[in-house]
Amino acid sequence: MTDLKLLALDEEDLAVISAHVQDAVVRAVDMGYARRDRRFALLMNRYDWTSSAPRSKGLRKRAGLHFDRVNHVAYAGFDPGAPEGVLELLAITFTPAADGVSGSVELTFAGGGTVRLQVECLEARLGDLGAAWAASAKPAHALD
Repeated sequence: MTDLKLLALDEEDLAVISAHVQDAVVRAVDMGYARRDRRFALLMNRYDWTSSAPRSKGLRKRAGLHFDRVNHVAYAGFDPGAPEGVLELLAITFTPAADGVSGSVELTFAGGGTVRLQVECLEARLGDLGAAWAASAKPAHALD
């Protein structure tokens, strides 16, 4: 099984990363902003939607995602310092500013939590960090 390594430099690339991290489980304390490096990073247990494993519940993999050239980070709908805080990542989107280069990246979590990054330009990297394990359940969402 090959480890996933992806780079996003535009909205289309980011949509691919977003699809791969949909339903990832993230602890609030496993994300943070390194202001001096202008980098926002998070660790997650992502659900491997592309796995052809014979398990009916699928696989999860530990992965890291980071965004470079970040100027500001804002959290809403959850306490980023809560050690017991666990979030389910639903999507990642990019909204360009008028200049077409800078803009905002929004990480949307189930239950209404969001992280908004103001970026100089879009630059994100996703990489798997280790072996896969059997998922305890396959993610499912009610369609409204």
